[in-house]
Amino acid sequence: MNKLHQYKLAILFILFAYSIVMAQKKDENIGTEVVNVVKPYSASISDAFKVKETPVTDDEESLKKEEINYTIFSFPVASTFTPAKGKAAGVDKPKKEKLFSNYATLGFGNYGRIIGELFVTEQLSKSDYVGGMLRHHSSQGGIKEVVLDDKFYNTSLDLTYGSQMRDFNWNADLGYQHQVYNWYGINQDFFQQDELFYSKIDPSHTYHNFYLAGKIGFEDSFFRKAEVKFNRFWDNFDSAENRFYMKPSFAIDVMETTVNTNVIVDYVSGSFESDYFNFAGMKYGFTNFGLNPSVKLNSDDWAFDLGLSLFYSADLENSNSKFFIYPNITASYKLVGDLMIFYAGADGNLQQNTYRDFTNENPFLAPNLVIAPTSKQFDIFAGLKGKLAGNISYNVRGSYVNENDRAFFTGLSFLEPIDPNQLDEIEPYELGNSFSVYYDDLKTLSFFGEVKADLSKNISAGINGKFSSFSPKLSDDALNLPAIELGANVDFTITEKWFGGMNMFFVGERKDRKTIITDINNPIFSEVRTITLDSYLDMNANVGYKFNERLTLFLKGNNLFNQAYERWMNFPAQQIQVVLGANYKFDF
Repeated sequence: MNKLHQYKLAILFILFAYSIVMAQKKDENIGTEVVNVVKPYSASISDAFKVKETPVTDDEESLKKEEINYTIFSFPVASTFTPAKGKAAGVDKPKKEKLFSNYATLGFGNYGRIIGELFVTEQLSKSDYVGGMLRHHSSQGGIKEVVLDDKFYNTSLDLTYGSQMRDFNWNADLGYQHQVYNWYGINQDFFQQDELFYSKIDPSHTYHNFYLAGKIGFEDSFFRKAEVKFNRFWDNFDSAENRFYMKPSFAIDVMETTVNTNVIVDYVSGSFESDYFNFAGMKYGFTNFGLNPSVKLNSDDWAFDLGLSLFYSADLENSNSKFFIYPNITASYKLVGDLMIFYAGADGNLQQNTYRDFTNENPFLAPNLVIAPTSKQFDIFAGLKGKLAGNISYNVRGSYVNENDRAFFTGLSFLEPIDPNQLDEIEPYELGNSFSVYYDDLKTLSFFGEVKADLSKNISAGINGKFSSFSPKLSDDALNLPAIELGANVDFTITEKWFGGMNMFFVGERKDRKTIITDINNPIFSEVRTITLDSYLDMNANVGYKFNERLTLFLKGNNLFNQAYERWMNFPAQQIQVVLGANYKFDF
C-alpha cells in the first residue's frame, strides 16, 4: 500500500473516531440499565495460537513441475515454385544540369528589332564577387499608318561588387540607362497635311538615368540591414531630377517579442525648362521622413503582423508640410490547414512620385509635369488562399482603397487653335501626341482571383483576373484605368530538348480626352471630349531547343492576334512581332 492510500485511511479513521466522540459528548447522562452476568469470562493460554512466520505445508506433490513435450506433425508438399533473384527497383535519376556563371543572349526580328543580354560574374575570393549586366532592346519602327518616326531604343548597364561574410554582407551597385522614344501618336484628324509637313517634325525624346546604390546586412545584431540609393535622371529638353533614398532597418527584442522598425528618408527634387503654357520653368521638391514599426505574433493557426507607418512630408518649393499616419495590419488563420487560409488586413503608405517613375510607366509624357506625392490612406482587404490539391493553388481577394492625390495620365489637349504654318513655334510634343499628369482623389473597389496548377512535372499553367470599380472625386472618369484585366499562361516541356510557353492578357476599355474637330472645313474650331479606348487581347508564345548544355535556340512571337491596339491614345502597337535568337552559357 503506497503512502497516499495510507494517508486516506488515516484521515477516514480520524473522522470516524471524531464522530463517535462527539456523539458521546452530545449527552453524557445515558441513564441506568440492569446487566445480568451469567458467568464471568477468564481467558487462558489454550484459547490462543500463534501463526508461524514460515508456514509448513505437506502438499509436496502439488509443487512438482510437470514435463511437457512438444511435437510437430509435418508432411512434404510438392511445389514447382522457384523464387527469382531479387534486384533493386529502377529509379529515374535526372541528369544533373551543369550550372554556368555567365550567359549571353542575342535575337533579331521584324520591325528591325534587336534584343541582347550579357551577364558576367566572377568570384574574386571566398567572400568577394563582382558582376555586370548589359541589356539592349531596340526597334526601327514601321507601324502602319504612322506618319512620324516610331522607333525606340533602350540600353542599360549595371555593375555590382559585393562581399558575403559570416557576420555581415554588403554590395555596391552602379548603373546607367539610355532610352529613346518618339511622340509618334500625332492626331492626324487634326493635321491633315502632306509628307513634307510631317518630315519637319522631330518627335524624339531621349532619357538618361544614372544611379549609385548600396546595401548592407548584419547577423545577430539589432541593426539588421540598410539600403541607400542616389538617382540622377534627365532628358534632352533640359529636364532634370535628383532622388536620394535611404532605409535602415532595426530589430529590438521586447518581452520575448521582436519589434522590427524601418526608418525611411526619401528626397526628390527636379525642374522642367518650361511649363504647360511655355511661360516659365517648373520646379518641385519633396522630402518624406517615415517610421514603420511592426511586430509579428504567431499562435497555432493564427498569424498577425501589427504595425503602422508615420510620415512627415515637406514640400520644399511651397514651404508646406503634412503629417500622415497609416495602418499596416495583416492577419491570417488556417481554416483547413494549408488547404484554406483566411487573411485580412489594412495597409497604407505615402508614395513618392517622380518623373523617372512616370516615364517608366508611360514613355510618351510631355516634359512639363506637376510632380507631387500620393497618399494611400488605406487599403482594406480580405481573401482566401490555399491549395485545392497538392498541385493546384488559388487566391481570391477583395479590397477597398482610398487614395488622395492619385496621379492619372491624360492626353495633352490643344489649349488654342494651332496654325500649321507656324510649326517652328510649336514644340514636337504639343501636337496632341503626348501625355500630361493630373491628380484627383480616388476610391477603388476591386476583386482579384488567380489559380495556378502544376498539371504534371512537364506542364504548369495559371489564370488570373481583376475587376475594379473607380470613383474619382472631381472627374467623371478615372482616365486610362481599365475596369477589367485578365491573364493566362502555360509553360511546358515537350522533350528533354524542346520546351515552350504561352501567355495571354486582356485589357478592358479605358477613358481619355481628345481634341475633336467640330467643323471639318475649319480645323481651328474644336473642343476637348472624353473618348473610349477599345479593349484588346494580346497573345505571346515562345519555343526553345536545347542544342547542348551551353547553347539554346529560341523563337518568340508577340501580339499573335495581329491587333494594332492602342495602349495609349493615338499610339498603336506593333502588330505580329517575331524574334529568332540564341542563348549561350559559359564560364571563364
